[in-house]
Amino acid sequence: MKNKKLVISLSVVAVILVAIIAGVISTYNGLVSKSETVSNSEAQIQTNLQRRADLIPNLVETVKGYAAHEEGVYTALADARAKLNSASNPEEYTAADKEYQSAISRLLVVVENYPELKANQNFINLQDELAGTENRIATARKDYNDAVTNYNKSIKKFPAVIFAGMLGFEKAEYFEATPESQQVPSVSFK
Repeated sequence: MKNKKLVISLSVVAVILVAIIAGVISTYNGLVSKSETVSNSEAQIQTNLQRRADLIPNLVETVKGYAAHEEGVYTALADARAKLNSASNPEEYTAADKEYQSAISRLLVVVENYPELKANQNFINLQDELAGTENRIATARKDYNDAVTNYNKSIKKFPAVIFAGMLGFEKAEYFEATPESQQVPSVSFK
């Protein structure tokens, strides 16, 4: 009788231990999956920023044929592109993207001064590609922030909050717009 109670007690303890271990494993695997989704989403932003960075030299070369004396704009674009390509986290992407957007704006001012350039089919195609890329970047940023929200919620919920810190899962940072991006740009068609 005593042995039977001992076997039952040990069986109950074993079942509880297995349930706890299974819960920890499940929680860990879920957090790893969500963390990888955040990383993948960040990589999508990088991919689209790279696509834009690759398009800009073609746009610059097209404009150069019409406005060879605008060297400062081309240099600013090249410098901004290099910073964007070397960015390694959302904060660096945001700062580099701000500088890049400023350089693109200056390039578009040059374009406004050359009406015949605006009618050039290569330039029109490049502008369309750039607009599509900007839309992809916006979508990738939204997807990244959605993944960060999902991940951050997961590491704050019980019981994951108990294990998240111990297992090295830290809060992910959102991709945030700079204060300057809140200002409406002026557009002038001459």
